[in-house]
This record gives sequence, C-alpha cells and structure tokens, in this order.
Amino acid sequence: MSPAQLALVSVLQYAENLTDRQAADAVRCRLDWKYCLGLELDDPGFDFTVLSEFRGRVAEGDRADRLLALVVDRLAEAGLAKRRGRIRTDSTHVLAAVRRLNRGEPVAETLRCALEELTLQGEE
Repeated sequence: MSPAQLALVSVLQYAENLTDRQAADAVRCRLDWKYCLGLELDDPGFDFTVLSEFRGRVAEGDRADRLLALVVDRLAEAGLAKRRGRIRTDSTHVLAAVRRLNRGEPVAETLRCALEELTLQGEE
C-alpha cells in the first residue's frame, strides 16, 4: 500500500479505536474502508504488522513534524486554517465547510498531498 493509504488507514483506525489487527481486517473486509482507500473489492489488504512498521518510519527524525506542517499548509491553502495562527476549538465555520464535503475525501486528499510532498523532498 502507498504511504498515503497507510496514513489514511491510521486515521480511520484512530477514529474507530481499532487495534492494528482490526484495522487490517477492516481493509480486507469492509466496503466503506475499501472505498475510502480507493481499493478494488477483491484487494487482499495487508498484514497488520505493516501498520506498526509504517508508524515507526513516520516517527523517525522529523518526519511527523514535517507531515503535520504539510497538513497545516494544505488546510491554510483551503482557507480552513491560518499559517502560524491560532486555531480555535469553536470552529463553526470549519465544521460547516467540512460537512459539505464527503468525510473521507478531505482526509484522504490532505494525507495524499502531504505524503507526496514528503516523498518528493526525500528524493532531492
């Protein structure tokens, strides 16, 4: 699976409070997860140990901080947050904008863009 897909699996896993094994099973068995990840219906998924290996790679060096910075940049470009500004917990306007979108699309697109940027930076 691509890093973007693994990152999205991690987000879904956190949102549903699943173990690595349960998340890997959800990728194999649940249609909503397959749809969100852009997988074919017969996709075999992956072994659950891939998730811990992925988290380990993200935790190396400053990768997690760079990923968070890219996510914030993408949110700022979309007008949902300000760079180097404060984000208030009462974010009614952000919630209203997000409700108009399919819930999986903004998360998947933000993670995909951020991970692609990290991949490009790593190649340089």
